[in-house]
Amino acid sequence: MKAVRFHSYGDPDVLVHEEADRPRAGAGQVVLKVAGAGVNPVDASLRAGYVREVFKPSMPHVPCYDVAGVVTEVGDGVSDWSVGDAVVGWLPIDGPGAAAEYAVAPAQALTPAPRTVEPADAAALPSVALTAWQALFEHVGLTAGQSIFVNGAGGAVGGYAVQLAAQAGASVTATASAGSRDRVQAYGAERIIDYTATPLPEALAGERFDVVLNLVFLAPPELARLLDLVVDGGAFADTVPPGLTETARGVRILPVFGRSDAAQLADLVAKVDAGDLKIHVARRRPLAELRTVHEELAAQKLPGKTVLIP
Repeated sequence: MKAVRFHSYGDPDVLVHEEADRPRAGAGQVVLKVAGAGVNPVDASLRAGYVREVFKPSMPHVPCYDVAGVVTEVGDGVSDWSVGDAVVGWLPIDGPGAAAEYAVAPAQALTPAPRTVEPADAAALPSVALTAWQALFEHVGLTAGQSIFVNGAGGAVGGYAVQLAAQAGASVTATASAGSRDRVQAYGAERIIDYTATPLPEALAGERFDVVLNLVFLAPPELARLLDLVVDGGAFADTVPPGLTETARGVRILPVFGRSDAAQLADLVAKVDAGDLKIHVARRRPLAELRTVHEELAAQKLPGKTVLIP
């Protein structure tokens, strides 16, 4: 089969589109014919070796941990899946990934794929939607009637966060560029700030929110200014390190790290099929172009959520 792998840490040029052995299902695993593989910034950090103290992939490594596909082989001890089942899931970040024609997956990480979207596009759902849900409801404890400011709503996690927060009855203010403004507004944001046109301190002078969810890498001084937007006793959730380590005014500082959860993912899939949660894919790219995608990530020129098509 064809796969994209890296044999050592390095720049995007370590990614090689090459022949690789087709995986076999071990105990508790299934093999998928990949319909789509979602690209995430963590993929680039893993390839570059920036997170090697946390994640330790075996080399050569196949990247991309968001997958949508069809079961082609079932391993011993797996009773929930059969050949032909369409599934979606968040694979272990440092395990064999989905940037290939076939991928091996822990059976317990999978849930039935959405029926109402293109099979490949379902790969744009797992890790980012789960991170948004967990940030809002496990970490923050968002409730109806609260106000929330989402910084980075045009991104993948941000788009799901706006939708989920609005559906929960929160009042949503969000940042988005002109290119994503209409989409974020359609997701339920009541107010949108174009951060490219108006600096946040100016646009939000004197305003405060029950919750601030930051999804953008900011220097400590900028994070401190964002913290000032939280009401006394409110919550500041940050998915982007280094984050804040100290607080004031009783504000809760909540570092957010998403995790794979098949049951929660099933609930999100149900929202997609009910029309309550929209999946946005900015671009579909052939598997062989993953190196170019990583180059665009490094140059901050990736237009949005990208899904690879084997």
